[in-house]
Amino acid sequence: MLKKLHSMEFIDLSNNRISGKLPEWLWSLPQLGTLNVVNNSLNGFEGSTKALLNSSVRILLLESNKFEGALPNLPLSITVFSAGTNNFTGEIPLSICNRSSLTVLDLNYNNFTGPIPQCVSNFTFVNLRKNNLEGSLPDMFCVSASLRTLDVGYNQLTGKLPRSLQNCSSLEFLSVDNNNIKDMFPFWLKALPNLQVLTLRSNKFYGSISPPNQGPLGFPELRILEISDNKFTGSLPPRYFENWKASSSSSTGKEDGSLYMVYEKNPYGLIAYTFTDHIDLQYKGLRMEQANILTLYSAVDFSRNLLEGQIPESIGLLKSLIALNLSSNAFTGHIPESLADLKALESLDMSSNKLSGSIPNGLGSVSFLSYINVSHNQLKGEIPQGTQITGQPKSSFEGNAGLCGLPLEESCFDTSDEPQPQKEEDQEEEEVVNLKAVAIGCGPGVLLGWAIAHKSYHLFVR
Repeated sequence: MLKKLHSMEFIDLSNNRISGKLPEWLWSLPQLGTLNVVNNSLNGFEGSTKALLNSSVRILLLESNKFEGALPNLPLSITVFSAGTNNFTGEIPLSICNRSSLTVLDLNYNNFTGPIPQCVSNFTFVNLRKNNLEGSLPDMFCVSASLRTLDVGYNQLTGKLPRSLQNCSSLEFLSVDNNNIKDMFPFWLKALPNLQVLTLRSNKFYGSISPPNQGPLGFPELRILEISDNKFTGSLPPRYFENWKASSSSSTGKEDGSLYMVYEKNPYGLIAYTFTDHIDLQYKGLRMEQANILTLYSAVDFSRNLLEGQIPESIGLLKSLIALNLSSNAFTGHIPESLADLKALESLDMSSNKLSGSIPNGLGSVSFLSYINVSHNQLKGEIPQGTQITGQPKSSFEGNAGLCGLPLEESCFDTSDEPQPQKEEDQEEEEVVNLKAVAIGCGPGVLLGWAIAHKSYHLFVR
């Protein structure tokens, strides 16, 4: 029996079909440091939760089960707590603020309500995504904060982004998407030297997304900027996309894309648990959740705003850009020729704008471009006939009265004035008429000869 193994330090029962409740005796194992029951069907805790409070467990992984009800008081020694994808309810207990060793708090995909605890700045990794949390983000981020990931997407948060976030010099990932935050574009976040991902999608942000001095955006490490479904206005200056991290083709150096590796010693060596960031990205016409994003993706999504003016040619500097979505705005002018320099580009959406001119021929040679949509603009001319483009559906180009060529049915060549080949019957009739004219012109003397020739001709062709 496991409960008699008092020297047990590590228990991993993940990815099984275990149901029921976690037994109370687990918390009495004096040496137990790690408990991993991820991806089972467990639904609660046996006995009193006071036993859990005094446990020696430091890493507790409960993700992807059926736990419900209020969150129990965590062990005083806890450093990593992951309980995402369960049915926990109620408020996030303030007792977590008294866990001085806690660095990873992952409670995504639950049904927590109430405010976000003000102590979230004490942790390194915070994922509260897809709950029902209310109020505003606490403006309590201090200079010494070690926060690297803050994901509060898909909640009911209001107010503004807390200005104290600019104190979090270690922050790499900030996601507040799908809330009700009303604020202007946070240019002040450019002071963060490590910020690589910023997603503000589906909120109530408004105003210009161009910096006051009309130069580059000013986020040197930024790889992903997703601001779709807001009310941003204005135009983009020519140098807007200079000095972005996405202009480099190199990765972050983390081969597996992980941000946080949590290690726990046991008699057999080191056991590693990976906590990665996720993001909902509009990619190839679909919205999908992407993981390992820092090493695998560079993306820009400005769709469904009120942006206007020309698309800067400097966008061609984003050499590692994989997804670009500028759809449903009011951009004018030509599609930048520099897009052909984005050799890593896989998904391009510029639909529902006011773009004019032709589609750059260079796009036909972007070998990874598997999705393109330029529908509902004012484009004209022949669609480039590269393999990646002609393989797109017609819907990707419709709504442009001047476009022609595959995959559209409209041909780029006018054939209305070309002579049409005569049918065989028409040719015969024309030759008969000509022979009759000859016969009449020659007089009665050759009438018999004409009749013989005419009969012989028809015998020959028929």
